[in-house]
Amino acid sequence: QVQLVESGGGSVQAGGSLRLSCVASGDNYYMAWFRQAPGKEREGVATIAPESVGKYYSGSVEGRFTISRDKKIVYLQMDNLKPEDTAMYYCAADAFVPPGRRLSPTSFAFWGQGTQVTVVS
Repeated sequence: QVQLVESGGGSVQAGGSLRLSCVASGDNYYMAWFRQAPGKEREGVATIAPESVGKYYSGSVEGRFTISRDKKIVYLQMDNLKPEDTAMYYCAADAFVPPGRRLSPTSFAFWGQGTQVTVVS
């Protein structure tokens, strides 16, 4: 079973930056970042394929966020943060995610505990 540990969350002013990190106990997984605000549905943010073959972004963050990986560590660089980015951010992993479902929460079997990101204006 894959264990995931996120870090890097915090409070930042609008327009600022944060970098989230996720350390996985396994390798060669699709890994992703999701976020969920209170009372809202979980939203896919970004997914990266094994060996960084492909990257997939939500339209709401494309151009502002960048996902990358270094073997077992996955990063989410978040720039130009906006108040609507405020949420609990979760790292997720799965051995395979089918095309067209790579930003879907139900595609991922393993989840981290989450790290809070708060953007204030």
